[in-house]
Amino acid sequence: MNEIRQETAEQTPAPEEIVYSRYICTANHGFAPYAQEELFRLFGAVKSTQLLPGEVFIATLQVEPAEVSRALLQNLPIFLRHIQPIQFQDEGDMPALQRLAEYLSQQSELEGKKVALHLRKSGDYFWQESAGELREWLQDQLQSLNAEFTVQDPDWVISVYADGEALYAGVSLPEDNLSSWNGGAIRFRKDDGQISRAKFKLMEAEKEFDIPFSSFRNAVDIGASPGGWTSFLLERGMKVTAVDPALMHESLRNAPGLKVLRKNAGEVKFKNNEFDLLVCDMSWSPKLMAKLVTGLLYSLAPGGTAIVTVKLMHKKPLAMIKEIVGMFEEERMQIQRAKQLVHNRDEITLYMIKY
Repeated sequence: MNEIRQETAEQTPAPEEIVYSRYICTANHGFAPYAQEELFRLFGAVKSTQLLPGEVFIATLQVEPAEVSRALLQNLPIFLRHIQPIQFQDEGDMPALQRLAEYLSQQSELEGKKVALHLRKSGDYFWQESAGELREWLQDQLQSLNAEFTVQDPDWVISVYADGEALYAGVSLPEDNLSSWNGGAIRFRKDDGQISRAKFKLMEAEKEFDIPFSSFRNAVDIGASPGGWTSFLLERGMKVTAVDPALMHESLRNAPGLKVLRKNAGEVKFKNNEFDLLVCDMSWSPKLMAKLVTGLLYSLAPGGTAIVTVKLMHKKPLAMIKEIVGMFEEERMQIQRAKQLVHNRDEITLYMIKY
């Protein structure tokens, strides 16, 4: 009988230990619930704790970190713009900062590497000086690593988030954060004479999607006024046809390489395959925009690129985005990325190629 009982015990598997991964997640302000929904669709149950209302939250997932990275890179999210692991958590005070410095000094993978130190802090954190000064203090504490601290093209990223109650940190590869920028936020300085901040959307898309704008020759800008996107395309050396019944900015009058059609986009006629780039940034109903733009895709050559913004005017944006994407895919457009950029507000940007 003892042998039988022993055999039975050996055949009964031990209960598996649940593996948890914790992350600080960031979305554009007001869109954190949709980032949470994206995580839920990928990983199932998500326990969320709010850090910054509508924007930054802690997500606890019942998935190993390697699986989180793999799944996110294979299913790039639209609204979740940045994610950083929580491998260290402590109090929001000076002794905790010193313990963090000691912890990071022991991370051998950082030794001699190019490292980006991303630091964000809330206004109620005990450190009253700027985040930049705190970052410099922490870098000084990590001299024993002999790391090269850099902003661009790091091998590793140290991510630190500090608020009035706690200090969080993690070490990760840049691609595992979904962005190599601090909090996933790339910023540009507005130039003197810049027509509008809408230009920043294309500047960010250029970097985020790695779009080779300098390789395009002939572009059409639908709903172009006042000309923020048109000016960007001209700066990249393209000939541009701008379509809008409204006036373009005075700085674009007589601009070399620019043709302006003061008509509604539904009234214009182009040659087949006339353009290799089509862009549209209209404050219009997403379905009407998609119907208008798909009606003009005959003018985009096979292999050409289209970049359009989709306004989010509905309570269920993920369902609406799926419908808009379907409308473009029916017209032989291959979706490269759909993402809410930092410089998008209540909208996302679609990057597509015609096949």
